[in-house]
Amino acid sequence: MNDRKPVMKRKPVATPAVAKAEPIDLVETSFAEVVGLIEQARQRAYQAVNSELVDLYWRIGEYINAKLAAAVWGEGVVDSLAQHLARTMPGQRGFTRRNLFRMRQFFEAYSTADKEVTALLTQLPWTHNLIILTQSKRSEEREFYLRLTVQEKWTSRELERQYSLGTFERAVLSPAKVSAALTQMHGAAAGASFKDAYSVEFLNLQDGHTEADLHKGLLGQLRTFLIELGRDFCFVGSEFPVQVGGRDFALDLLFFHRGLNCLVAIELKVDRFEPEHLGKLNFYLEALDRDVRKPHENPAIGVLLCASKDSEVVEYALSRSLSPALVAQYQTQLPDKQMLAAKLHEFYTLNAPGPDTESGSPAGQPPPRKKGSKA
Repeated sequence: MNDRKPVMKRKPVATPAVAKAEPIDLVETSFAEVVGLIEQARQRAYQAVNSELVDLYWRIGEYINAKLAAAVWGEGVVDSLAQHLARTMPGQRGFTRRNLFRMRQFFEAYSTADKEVTALLTQLPWTHNLIILTQSKRSEEREFYLRLTVQEKWTSRELERQYSLGTFERAVLSPAKVSAALTQMHGAAAGASFKDAYSVEFLNLQDGHTEADLHKGLLGQLRTFLIELGRDFCFVGSEFPVQVGGRDFALDLLFFHRGLNCLVAIELKVDRFEPEHLGKLNFYLEALDRDVRKPHENPAIGVLLCASKDSEVVEYALSRSLSPALVAQYQTQLPDKQMLAAKLHEFYTLNAPGPDTESGSPAGQPPPRKKGSKA
């Protein structure tokens, strides 16, 4: 007799399908996209709140201005208003007597401006608006800094620096001088993407510095230098290799300008500009256009950044140049603001419209020069 029990066969248990794990880099990319969505929503919310706040300050300024202009209120009433707001709305800040008068000044400064200008106001924080309002001496200067701050997305600290540099005065008195080829290839507005002088006071360069000192300093402070160049500039490389024939060359700095859709080569010179410097720059531009530029990009632009230059020598040198190039100066110290202000006053006095000419000029631009006047 067989006492062994029959062995029961077990049915195979179905194993649940395990999802194939995504590579870590793909997962992190997905996470980054979610973070990006959150940041975008946060920025839109901040912009909406800021827009409402600036609009509120405008309307309060308009209201106070109307009351004072009609002699319904005296200035003492504004004091009472500030005290009333502090008492009835203790959690609200920013409605002191001084700030209320700032709101009135804000409204008065832009009440006659066109809609294109007033639309810029709500794109900037109140702090930026106050800096522009209190440090600008004329309407053209206010509009100049409004447009550039929105375009370049300057922080309040960088905006303060631009005032210290006299950016408006220098733009009026010394606009960038570019070759005719640059204008022909990239349009008349291309020159606005460049400056006649770039401030590198943040490098703290000493007298007698070498080209290597300048080059190393700019690389070490690349983020600050990019701000000085402009928001559309993107860094490509340093000592960028260029090979022509059997010889190797190195371009000091290479950037790409998104707005102009082209490479921008910068050659550094720690001495005075000499006409022969353009020859080497033209050589680099030709090499970039032939061997580096992509089919959809525009011709490369060259910038000679020199320690000093004679404007008349630069004009003569660029007049026959077939390359899109310009000569700029780097400045190691902050300019004398009083001297710039005096020159600007002289400029506007000399170029003030006469009785037989139309008054005014496009906002943000200097009036046309009269014959015989110099900046």
